[in-house]
Amino acid sequence: MGASTSGQLAEFVANMSYETLPEEVIHESKRILLDSAGCAIAAVDDLKGRIGIEYAHVLGGDDQTATIFGTTQRSSVFGAAFANGELINALDFDAVLPPGHVSPYVLPGALAIAEADHASGTDLLLAIALSHEVSNRFGKAMDYIRDTRDGIVSMPPVLGYTSTVFGATAAIAKLRGASAEVIANALGVAAGITPANSHRSWIEHIPISTIKYTMAGPVAHTALTAAHMALLGHTGDVQTFDDAEFGYPKFIGTSRWVPENITKDLGTEWFFPAENAFKHYPHCRALHGLVDLLHQTLSENDIRPADIQAIRAWGEGHVERASWLTTDIKRPVDGQFSIAHGLAVAAQQLPPSKRWQAAELVFDEHVLDLMDRVTYATHPDWVPAMTADPAARPSRIEVDAHGRTFRSELRYPKGTPEGGGGAGTSDEELIAKFLINTQDVLPPGTAEEAVQAIMNLESADDVAPTLQMLGAK
Repeated sequence: MGASTSGQLAEFVANMSYETLPEEVIHESKRILLDSAGCAIAAVDDLKGRIGIEYAHVLGGDDQTATIFGTTQRSSVFGAAFANGELINALDFDAVLPPGHVSPYVLPGALAIAEADHASGTDLLLAIALSHEVSNRFGKAMDYIRDTRDGIVSMPPVLGYTSTVFGATAAIAKLRGASAEVIANALGVAAGITPANSHRSWIEHIPISTIKYTMAGPVAHTALTAAHMALLGHTGDVQTFDDAEFGYPKFIGTSRWVPENITKDLGTEWFFPAENAFKHYPHCRALHGLVDLLHQTLSENDIRPADIQAIRAWGEGHVERASWLTTDIKRPVDGQFSIAHGLAVAAQQLPPSKRWQAAELVFDEHVLDLMDRVTYATHPDWVPAMTADPAARPSRIEVDAHGRTFRSELRYPKGTPEGGGGAGTSDEELIAKFLINTQDVLPPGTAEEAVQAIMNLESADDVAPTLQMLGAK
């Protein structure tokens, strides 16, 4: 392969082996799988998750090749990949990694292929690592939702997570044993059939669409198609990443294109473990610092929801848009992004779980009443803090209660990895989250067995039994 961006990526993917992976990359790949599976299982009764499961039946017919998480239903590779992608992202409880969400788009195809092919645990872990690293690198090359310019928030006109299709395609091609030449062509095919980046439209319009910012199922399908077209002999445009005038950066709509971020230290440095942030709450990540502060304030000062006269919040600069500022909550998905509603739910001091998006809590009269007493503005230090450290999410909150005003502030919310200035999320915290998410779906013994199997995945000669464990009994 030549020195093109796709050629360098292809050689990296083709030549990488499990034995060359740093220990922290292996460990983070296990944690991502555990967390994503738990988020998917928790979402089997959510509208988005349920539709994904039902559509898998349309796609797969009587095919029983691959597991759909949290259900007794199995489907084809394409059916299971679609359903699992939708399930992982349904509650917005899944991890965030630039360009935004990655796991719902890149895991499903690789998992379905690994199960179908009875791949080893080391092969699957390598595929997970490659999918997240490649996706993260593309995210750093393009416009980003948290971009700033000249000291102000600068949200680009075109945004989205569909560049994750390249990480997903690389993982599938690797699992199927593709050569560097085939992988380069697969990446080119993926670029040519990539879904549109429609995120900005979603941000600006209410009511929020139930498909959210980017549907995971179609991205997973695009990756499966691209990888297999190349394996079957199709060629892709291998120059597309290097042509700023007519290639991928032009037709995907990004105004910033820094291809050297895709190939910088490729094969020697792994960036995704230090930037992958696990969510501690089933709500948009932009709210998490404020929820941390609210929980701390209420618990330390014995404040009950009924005691709160007002909540004033300052946080992320890019979220002063319709989808986050809405107070018109007609469906649980509206509450996933509404700042006022999210803080009103958090004030109830319930353990973070799928219950936060259950109808009885989303539409609880006490939650809706408190929501009207929440105000929001951009934190005055947001731009300089974010410019100095992209992991920073300065947050400030004031709570009026007991005739006083309680103030608190932080820079890094829970889940910010240690490499990003935070305290990270421990294995114990992720396991506890998985067990809560799988409660009432997986039997307790099965859930604990699944944790052990995933955290020791490198010892599996065949990942199929582990993945099948994640389907309901």
